[in-house]
Amino acid sequence: MSGTDNLVTTDDASDVAVADEAVKRRLGWGFWLCIGWIVLMIILAFLAPYLSIKDPNANFIDMSGKGRPPYGPSMDHWFGTDKDARDIFSRTLYGARISLTVGFVAIAFGLLVGGALGILAGYFRGWFDRIISFLFVILLSFPSLVLAIMLTSLIERSLLTISLVLGVLSIAPVGRLARASTLQYADREFVTAARQIGATNRRIILRELLPNVVIPMGALALLGMAVAIVAEGGLAFLGLSVEKGITWGSLIQLGSEGSTTLQKSPWIAFFPIFVLFFTVLALNFAGDRLRTYLDVKESAL
Repeated sequence: MSGTDNLVTTDDASDVAVADEAVKRRLGWGFWLCIGWIVLMIILAFLAPYLSIKDPNANFIDMSGKGRPPYGPSMDHWFGTDKDARDIFSRTLYGARISLTVGFVAIAFGLLVGGALGILAGYFRGWFDRIISFLFVILLSFPSLVLAIMLTSLIERSLLTISLVLGVLSIAPVGRLARASTLQYADREFVTAARQIGATNRRIILRELLPNVVIPMGALALLGMAVAIVAEGGLAFLGLSVEKGITWGSLIQLGSEGSTTLQKSPWIAFFPIFVLFFTVLALNFAGDRLRTYLDVKESAL
């Protein structure tokens, strides 16, 4: 009787474990909701110049007795206006164009450079691996915000340069993950078989290793894009982001100038903050769910 009870208990525990694993391996509706928000923001940002919204740089002075700007949210200005009577809603959409571009270009640069270095280090190993690993350690040891401030204060702050500066900061995390994944697959049977039939190192890296390494890097890409967007917002708040153009960070910085402005007209900063918050939240949640679904080990990050 006792043995039967133990058997039932073991089977029940096994069923529970299988069920938990099945739940863990599902992306879930939250993931698709976040992806929907991200796609919506990308579409709105891309189509902003073609949508029937107000000019983000025009001054909409109200002559009907509302007084001096800023004006609060209304049917004419959904997010209100700033102190120069510029429409916050249209400026938020236009700000998404630069902020999302910075996040995408930064993580793309990190994936390209860091991913390539990580794969080569994990495949060739030896002295090359030691040099690249030491480079990653240096980049991770240097305070990222200090490095970003130092670089942006020395160069022209264009969209490309800001994106590349933040891309440099993503090289080490991406490279470490690519190296760890390459080490995991470099000694697998399909790689050994490719060597046995005379495949070149280039063919093995591109045809055998790269497709497997790209999978976990995809999860990190969403997380890295969120980090880059937040970093750009931090630089903009310090006045060190893109000089020409509207970003979410510059809108928040403008709305936070002086305690009086923030107290009397909180919508100037809060609406861009909310859009930035939900976008970063969606990227983080989607990236974390994708990491769990693909079973990417956190230790590799």
